[in-house]
Amino acid sequence: MQEYSVKVTLPDGQVMAVTASESDTLEAVADRFKDYYEDDIILGIVNGRLRELNKKIKSDCELSFVTTADRDGRRTYRRSVVLLLQRAIYDVYGSMTQLHVMHSLGEGYYCQLEKAVECADSQQEKYNEDTDQGSRENSEKSVTEHDIDRIVCSMYTFVEKDLTITKHSAKTQYAEQLFKEKGLHDKERLLHYRRSSRVNLYELDGVVDYFYGFMAPSTGMLKYFDIVPYESGFVLLFPGAHSRSVEPLVTSNKLFHTLDDSREWSKMLGIGTIGSLNDAIAAGRGQEIMLLQEALMEQKIGNLAAQIASDDKKKFVMIAGPSSSGKTSFANRLSIQLIAKGRKPHPLSLDDYYVDRELCPKHPDGSFDFECLESIDVKLFNEDMNRLLKGEAVDMPSFNFKTGKREYRGRKLTLGADDILVIEGIHGLNDRLSQLIPPEHKFKIYISALTQLNIDEHNPLSTTDERLIRRIVRDARTRGTNAMETIAMWPSVRKGERENIFPFQEQADVMFNSALVYELAVLKVYAEPLLFGIERDCPEYLEAKRLLKLLDYFLPMPADGIPNNSLLREFVGGSCFNV
Repeated sequence: MQEYSVKVTLPDGQVMAVTASESDTLEAVADRFKDYYEDDIILGIVNGRLRELNKKIKSDCELSFVTTADRDGRRTYRRSVVLLLQRAIYDVYGSMTQLHVMHSLGEGYYCQLEKAVECADSQQEKYNEDTDQGSRENSEKSVTEHDIDRIVCSMYTFVEKDLTITKHSAKTQYAEQLFKEKGLHDKERLLHYRRSSRVNLYELDGVVDYFYGFMAPSTGMLKYFDIVPYESGFVLLFPGAHSRSVEPLVTSNKLFHTLDDSREWSKMLGIGTIGSLNDAIAAGRGQEIMLLQEALMEQKIGNLAAQIASDDKKKFVMIAGPSSSGKTSFANRLSIQLIAKGRKPHPLSLDDYYVDRELCPKHPDGSFDFECLESIDVKLFNEDMNRLLKGEAVDMPSFNFKTGKREYRGRKLTLGADDILVIEGIHGLNDRLSQLIPPEHKFKIYISALTQLNIDEHNPLSTTDERLIRRIVRDARTRGTNAMETIAMWPSVRKGERENIFPFQEQADVMFNSALVYELAVLKVYAEPLLFGIERDCPEYLEAKRLLKLLDYFLPMPADGIPNNSLLREFVGGSCFNV
């Protein structure tokens, strides 16, 4: 039997050479090193390429492992638990009840069950006549706590059995027909536009599905999950920072209902999944979808401006949201609508209230922490805002990023009866920033790209991925930053969001969803060349490859017809605003 030399890199950087036979899988090798890891090993990296643990050793190689605490490991774990959930639902209800994973919610997925009431042919006919969301809504099945107990019990039964999750390579056309017969039309339409001639299907005890990415080798390692009832469905909860304990559900009612409203937009547009978007593009409806989406967004911004303008006490509109949410374009469009409603908006960036550079707090590594609240002169901000409320003329500061100093350039401001400040900054929702400003004078808006598009029935599209792709395109165009650098800094950006933005999102008076249902079809054209520019030996290559696979599901759309005031113009260029 052939033997191979395997160099295994451990978490502490130590490299150990071992021998593996041609019959050994990565899982067998991983079992020798599991004591070196605090978390469960779920994937391998062989010569720089991600591999599932059931992959056999076929040559001398360099190997490292991915655990359930790592980014790719967490994604793999979640996909695998969704397949486990599908098998349990089949066990409890039979084939006439289907799972639909709607969207992320906290450290989990909000899900609904749908009861199939028609044969596959009549379902297909209805699918062609109506939107996929509409047909689902009509067949939605309520979920009781007793139902959830049965599902969870079934899931743990399969975990104890440690059943193999089997990977099958199938012709794309075969898989498309298979899912059509199963009534999984979102998945069928997704595969209809796949360029690859073959796809990987995964089977768990008779349940077959297609997933966007790698899977765990068996159910035995899927020990950590929970299900809690929520609204008309339930939330499937996963481990968070600690891979062996499940994060409790932190209810985000405003966020949930914002996402729910976005589903209504999708229903109006007839676009809920990548497959249905591709169908619209292929049918020549791309421009129509684009204009409808932009009209709906403008209507929502106008309604928001009317709500603000109707209250004379509101003097400070405070806008905050995570990176690449389109905050600047949104603030400009909101200002225009406020003018149309008789108000006089004045833009203000919280960056102008940075403390001088030498006073800025630092990270443990000595770098400046520009994202913490202490980097803002909170005392001066509150003093200036209260002076404005009293009708005084205030000399407004400007921060010079080159010198790291606050400057005064003679920019005087007085707030009259119709004047209103539109304030943009990451701490806008944090009451510690504006603690001395009376609440009745503040209107707080949380903005984020909360995509209403799903990959298919069982695979939600990550809102974080959409924002990352936005940022890759924008930073390459405006800052000369390549995709590798943007991907490398993204974990730090996300850390800042988790600490300074997300904890305060529910304190917003209104949440605004800046995602455009068609945008990834447009961004694809700009992002793909940037991502292909990342070399295989770069640490960011695996993430680039994953994003390229995601974009490959979309048919491209040209940017020509996008209005110049669109939020998307902030990223692809051509905006009428100074963004």
